[in-house]
Amino acid sequence: MKKRKLGKTDIKVSEICLGTMTWGEQNTEKDGHEQMDYALDMGINFFDTAEMYAVPPRKETQGSTEKIIGSWFKKRRSRDKIILATKVSGRSPLNWLREKEEPTEQSKDQIFEAVDKSLSRLGVDYIDLYQLHWPDRPMNLFGGSINYEHIDQPSNAIDEILDSLNDLVKVGKIRYIGLSNETPWGTMKFLHHSNISLTPRVQSIQNAYNLLNRTFEIGGSEIAHREDVGLLAYSPLAQGYLTGKYQNGELPKGSRKELFNRLQRYEGPYAEEAIEDYLSIAKKYNIDPSQLANQFVTTRPFVTSNIIGATNMKQLKLAVTSIEIVFLLLVLVIKIFIRNYLFW
Repeated sequence: MKKRKLGKTDIKVSEICLGTMTWGEQNTEKDGHEQMDYALDMGINFFDTAEMYAVPPRKETQGSTEKIIGSWFKKRRSRDKIILATKVSGRSPLNWLREKEEPTEQSKDQIFEAVDKSLSRLGVDYIDLYQLHWPDRPMNLFGGSINYEHIDQPSNAIDEILDSLNDLVKVGKIRYIGLSNETPWGTMKFLHHSNISLTPRVQSIQNAYNLLNRTFEIGGSEIAHREDVGLLAYSPLAQGYLTGKYQNGELPKGSRKELFNRLQRYEGPYAEEAIEDYLSIAKKYNIDPSQLANQFVTTRPFVTSNIIGATNMKQLKLAVTSIEIVFLLLVLVIKIFIRNYLFW
């Protein structure tokens, strides 16, 4: 398992990051512990979670994922072996995340509350990478559209958010900061404000990236290279679609789509045809399609770490061992993709 530098820090994280969002909903504490044990044995030193998890977000399960990680740390005494990342929610109506039952926002008071609660659930003294889960400013982020629609509503200023995070760095509760579900404009604005105010610098950006969604390449990839703000890529299997399990209208029992019906992001025009092409390539070369999709993401030059997730050990082992796929086969996939489907 190769290690890559996180931004401009002295931290090196594994090229595969263990995603955790199903723990506490689809997965039990025992499942989570088994996954973390296996990941650590395989050389993974990077875990990612969020105050909002498990997913889908519900009052009854909120914080359960962090608690499962915390109980593993207590049992295994492995905190010093893990680079730990978590997230504070952006602006949303999820008022059950806060003591005062207010809609979430990235104000100083709410960020401080969120950090303290995450530290308590995780059972740790500090968080290595603290990420803004989505922007505080109103955005149309999760519907699958790549078009910007301006929404004129109040938001906390970026420099004020950075000041709050700076206070937390000073007292040792967090080490570094990152963004998530952010745009190129937003990323550069954060970098600009940190440069002029000497507040913490953004070290990473966690956005969706996979063979069906390559929008990060349009602007984010240049920022990753020029500014050392690498991508922590989530949803490398396009929420499971790139495994082929949803092709031809299939709906496997126990799958996230069957349980929660939340996966419309990857049901746009030509998606099924594109997936079929990838599946045929995987079949031709006798490669598991999930491994092909994962290794495509891991090998992109702007990716710091590929955040994989699984609801069972078979899926997890396929994801982690995807790094063993011969790189030359991926070159073929990329050429075919560029020819047929470049951007959506």
